[in-house]
Amino acid sequence: MSEQVDQAVVRDTARKVTGLWWLWLISGIAWVIVALVVLQFDSASATTVGVIIGLMFLFSGIEQLFMATVADSMRWVWALFGVLLVVAGVISLIQPKSTFAGIADILGFLFLLVGVFWTVQAFIDRADNDLWWIGLVSGILMIILAFWTSGQFLIDKAFLLLVFAGVWALLHGLNDFVKAFALRSAHKQL
Repeated sequence: MSEQVDQAVVRDTARKVTGLWWLWLISGIAWVIVALVVLQFDSASATTVGVIIGLMFLFSGIEQLFMATVADSMRWVWALFGVLLVVAGVISLIQPKSTFAGIADILGFLFLLVGVFWTVQAFIDRADNDLWWIGLVSGILMIILAFWTSGQFLIDKAFLLLVFAGVWALLHGLNDFVKAFALRSAHKQL
């Protein structure tokens, strides 16, 4: 009897959590819009770019911290990434114009962390999500972008920052779309 009650509680909790699948859909749409906006700016406005990047870090950090509160396991990983992203956002927003060059260096490190996290998460999701490979591809692309950003292979650091921040936002949005529809599928099965 107790086991049936426990299973019912777990099923009800899972149904409530997966019922929020639309939040990831909205988040994915927001990230794609951010990508479009970031990719439309030119290098003339270092302050604007610093603020946009700072807000992107903050939003992503808050999203990771939220995931830490609802995750079944490895909460510390979600929380660690959330804290790192929030710290990067605050640093970027303090003096965006004077730290603009430093943001490119921070981006390289954070792209590497995000890429590793997405790659590991893809393998964790592999058993439960048929679209796990999209997270894997996104993670690998983020790792490649991390090394490219750190090496600063493009001529103008401002354009490098804009392009890669836009690509990061786009990949983040695509990952959120995958999460949204995976949760929606799980919700329907429950």
